[in-house]
Amino acid sequence: MPGGRLTQQERQQIALGLADGLAYAEIARRLERPTSTITREVTRNGGPAGYRAEVAQRATGHRAHRRKQAATRDPRTPAQPHGRDADEVRAYEEVFTTVMIASGMPTMMSRVTACLILTDSGSLTAAELAAHLQVSPAAISKAIAFLESQGFVRRERGEGRRERYVVDDDVYYQSMMATARATAQVVATARQGIPVLRPGTPAATRLENIARFLDFVSESTARAAEQARDILHTKPTTAPDPGAPGER
Repeated sequence: MPGGRLTQQERQQIALGLADGLAYAEIARRLERPTSTITREVTRNGGPAGYRAEVAQRATGHRAHRRKQAATRDPRTPAQPHGRDADEVRAYEEVFTTVMIASGMPTMMSRVTACLILTDSGSLTAAELAAHLQVSPAAISKAIAFLESQGFVRRERGEGRRERYVVDDDVYYQSMMATARATAQVVATARQGIPVLRPGTPAATRLENIARFLDFVSESTARAAEQARDILHTKPTTAPDPGAPGER
């Protein structure tokens, strides 16, 4: 079974397999690769519908270059807490970020969210985020403004005048509720247009059906989020190693 990184030819075979509707397991079998390798490759490079071999090849090279730059800038990478492997954490952060991008969140906002979620404290300063993601403070500021509007993060006053950006344990509850409220606004606006377009006309009927559909979705989303909220506060069954290094 071949090892190492995927080649450009293998990526082209993956793209062809996806275009033919093949399952990840079948593509993996043809390439003599683990299914997890194909799943990870497609997930981090646009998903089944957006995967492009050339783009994936360039993105892989870019990620490798970025990791090399990071190692050059800071050869004394701090130890990960709880005995975690730093390379595994970094690779998983990339996968998590890619999935968020595929779900529709902009790239920088996805990177910031993933960075916050994958820290034990759930909070970092702008300087810490900028250093970890190797981007400018302006990029962090723009991302935080967007994430605040979506209910993903909140600001918290830290030491001195330094702000910390916090992602709470119920981040996805807050996000789902924000989505439900935004959808409810679309419903209200759609219903305002029905008398303008004259009830019973094709356009008005279409708008009315859209409003009814989104109203149901909004209410169902809010209700499901409320019912499931306690799941986000479930305590772990095993405690972390008390002797492990502290939070990064």
